[in-house]
Amino acid sequence: MKKPTKAIIAAAGFGTRFLPQTKAMPKEMLPLIDKPIIQYVVEELVEAGIKDIIIIGSANKRAIEDHFDAPNEELLANLRAGGAKKQPLIDTVQRLSEMANFVYIRQKGPYGNATPLACASHLIRHDEPVIYTFADDFITANPSRFRQMIEASENLQGAVLSCKKITDDSEFDRYGIVNGQQINDGVIKMTNIVEKPGKTNAPSDLASVSSYLLPGEIFGYLDKAKDQFDGHGEFTIQPIMQEMIDDGFDFYGVEITNGTYYDTGDKLEYLKTVIDFGLRDPNFGDKLRAHLTNRLK
Repeated sequence: MKKPTKAIIAAAGFGTRFLPQTKAMPKEMLPLIDKPIIQYVVEELVEAGIKDIIIIGSANKRAIEDHFDAPNEELLANLRAGGAKKQPLIDTVQRLSEMANFVYIRQKGPYGNATPLACASHLIRHDEPVIYTFADDFITANPSRFRQMIEASENLQGAVLSCKKITDDSEFDRYGIVNGQQINDGVIKMTNIVEKPGKTNAPSDLASVSSYLLPGEIFGYLDKAKDQFDGHGEFTIQPIMQEMIDDGFDFYGVEITNGTYYDTGDKLEYLKTVIDFGLRDPNFGDKLRAHLTNRLK
């Protein structure tokens, strides 16, 4: 497979678990310290060599477009009035629009995780790979999640699903578990994914989470699946990947090492993420740790 230069971010959900906060603010724009969640995903993609980022949103996601647009003159004038000490902030907001080529599409089609891919099909050559990911969950890792996925894809010559190792038995009931031939520790050549099998029936301890590095041929399969979709249930990517595996395409579940998985679409998990990021902040992490220690006495 070639090295991907394009990525699709699914960002069309309503964020109902965070209402009323998300009535006017997209859930992807909820802050992690001083950046919205989606910016961490975008920065990780850019760091891994992605040039074109296609964001699949909806009518209430204009704030995402504004965030990655060039700063307006009113904001710049306000910052310039603060003198030289504000220059780093000017540089920061100006860099946002320069990180990548951004394309915005409003999602149309049936409910399900295959629809954002289908919405971007016309923008990607069907012989080039693409990264497909989400705007409200991610993995912090070193090297980054996407660098690990790209390296694995180059070495294995196949599609890659980012995975985490199960650390709690309850996770067997929350995630799709990768099944297939173990190539080495943390890498499985897939025969299928078993959805939420429970610990007893789980074929491995690798859970598929967060992102995919997919061959361009998937768009042909998507088009066929969309034509055949009867409108009942969800239009999901898993059966499409399964058809490709059955046709001889190689898919691998790959554990992202030296990393932590964050799902900020859940209130408690969002709060945990904010705390983790705060504790790592070099400017006030120690003070936050002291505050939390004091509160827990």
